[in-house]
Amino acid sequence: MIENGKKVSVNYIGTLQDGTEFDNSYNSGRPIEFTIGDGQMISGFDRAVSQMQVGERIKILLTPEEAYGYVEPTGFLGVKKNQFADDMDIQVGGIVEGTDDKGNPVAALVHQVIDDVYILNMNHPLAGKTLNFEIELLSAE
Repeated sequence: MIENGKKVSVNYIGTLQDGTEFDNSYNSGRPIEFTIGDGQMISGFDRAVSQMQVGERIKILLTPEEAYGYVEPTGFLGVKKNQFADDMDIQVGGIVEGTDDKGNPVAALVHQVIDDVYILNMNHPLAGKTLNFEIELLSAE
């Protein structure tokens, strides 16, 4: 078992239950690095890697609780249309990007339009989904 505080390097492929690939570190040519137990990764992924040995390759299934949680009703936000630039092409199902009140970048899915208000889904795009990962542990220091 890899102890909390150890830095690891992994390659992985993430897919949805229907087989759709949502992320693949092999495609970027760069493994990801993170510290076990630091909260940088979703809990189920962190826990699975902590139980691996260098060179090992595993397949895991993560429930929403172990991944990005469930879709929270409080994660929907109504924003008046006049808060967006006139030249923005905003459509239901599309993504809008902006900044929060602290200047941090945020992205949201346009869920629906009601009169002059866009209803934005601020939940993580993978919230509520069961995720599959194939993980290869490259190093642990």
